[in-house]
Amino acid sequence: MMVALGAWFVTGGTRQPASSGGSMPGKQPEAVPPKDGMADMSMPTGGESNVSQAYAMVPPARQQLIGVTTAVIEERPLKTTTRAVGRVEYDEQRITHVNLRISGWVDELFVDFTGQPVRKGQPLFNLYSPDLVATQDEFLLALRSRDKLKDSPIPEVREQAEQLLEATRERLRLWTLTDTQINEIARRGKAKTYLTIYSPVEGYVIDKQVFKGMFVQPETRLYSIADLSEVWMNAEVYEFEVPFVKTGQLAAATFAAYPGQAFHGRVSYIYPYLNQEARTVKVRLELPNPQLLLKPEMYGTVQIDVNRGVQLALPEGALLDSGTRQLVFVVRGEGLFEPREVAVGPKIGTYYEVREGLQPGDRVVTSGNFLIDSESKLMAATNMMGSLGMGGIRMEQAQMGQMEMGEMPRGTPERRKATAGRKAGDLTLALVTEPASPRIGENLIRVTIKGEGGKQVTNAIVQLTYTMPMPGMMPATVPMKRGKDGAYEAKVNLGMGGQWDLTVTVQRAGQPDVNETFSVTAGGGGLSGMLGK
Repeated sequence: MMVALGAWFVTGGTRQPASSGGSMPGKQPEAVPPKDGMADMSMPTGGESNVSQAYAMVPPARQQLIGVTTAVIEERPLKTTTRAVGRVEYDEQRITHVNLRISGWVDELFVDFTGQPVRKGQPLFNLYSPDLVATQDEFLLALRSRDKLKDSPIPEVREQAEQLLEATRERLRLWTLTDTQINEIARRGKAKTYLTIYSPVEGYVIDKQVFKGMFVQPETRLYSIADLSEVWMNAEVYEFEVPFVKTGQLAAATFAAYPGQAFHGRVSYIYPYLNQEARTVKVRLELPNPQLLLKPEMYGTVQIDVNRGVQLALPEGALLDSGTRQLVFVVRGEGLFEPREVAVGPKIGTYYEVREGLQPGDRVVTSGNFLIDSESKLMAATNMMGSLGMGGIRMEQAQMGQMEMGEMPRGTPERRKATAGRKAGDLTLALVTEPASPRIGENLIRVTIKGEGGKQVTNAIVQLTYTMPMPGMMPATVPMKRGKDGAYEAKVNLGMGGQWDLTVTVQRAGQPDVNETFSVTAGGGGLSGMLGK
């Protein structure tokens, strides 16, 4: 029977012309669109999902030409530095506002301009307050009454006199008079007309709202005094770098005003919101400022040390990231490269953190992998041809659309039949096919793996590579998944009748890989059974 086949194959979502092992190097055969009636024909795959990558075979001489380099995956300390622009600001916890608890008139100012340094206890201004004068008179009256009644024979009278004196003393304290000032009033025996207000802290006046002759009330903020011995620096860190920054990390700031000098501190706070316009997060640093070199509103550059500890690291050049998956090529020896999907974490310097897909000791391609990726996709397309029984067919025949197809036997297959276990390294492998006599088309391959003592191995990574020992047939590889009974299984499409070699690869953490090849024979000799008469 003559069946017309188009020479186009879909690989990885991109339509590519199929290649043939018999085509001349450097010459690409001309692709022909599918013939009428073949548009709905679906291409069989090597597993349960579409296979868009295959092992790539690149001879050593060609590797040198395309500049292939490799590196071993290993654990290494991952460190980097996050840089950001920052601005010096006042430490909000070191700002003190001066208010009064009484109203009155400012008589004389001792600190009368912004930026003036003040010491703790230094006079700020004098205040005249009628309420304060009246309270002092009450205190002096209570003091004289107590002195007169202290020798009274009636205990209750003496106690009441003491309570009245203490009540007036407490009122003066509430109006910010110190015990020293109160004792001075008692010693003089006369109320003070003016009350001197003192600075509660040491620092610099950063805001002043008081003037001579001004009437002030309790809600009036008179001074703001800042301690500049330590300042804040708020840095704007890009959102993709925020996961690297933690409180307590060491940081350094440099300024154009002080070339060659770095000011060291620590990250004290990461703000919980994002600047929507700049897409940055504010990170606060605390910087000691004993010499007062750092002035609020100065701009500088912040460097935050990032230490992720010892991690399994992947060189940045090894990763191929399509946006939907992340791929590396693992060196398998003798010019063979395995495409393997991985999951990586953040990029630290020139390395990615490895989360899944690689083990210490794996060797990966770090340059030239784009060309190997193209070779892998080309081989995947060739594998599709092989799975359709086209491995030994010349491309010229495929383009002409003329190929002889045999009949595929139809019948009820046997349920299953297991092969005898084979010793491979420290393991014993037994392979089962369903049906027991493999047929052209889909077959289920099941492998039972046992270790020393006959204990079943269920925590390994197992792959199945299958091919026909004939020119033009490239191997296809599929992962094997663990079934309910602990055996590993995968579905494969045997595209034509004859002998197929099935190679089982077992990978275990900390153990060398184990490979064992089984040979099976698929019944039938062509594709007509798959395509229909």
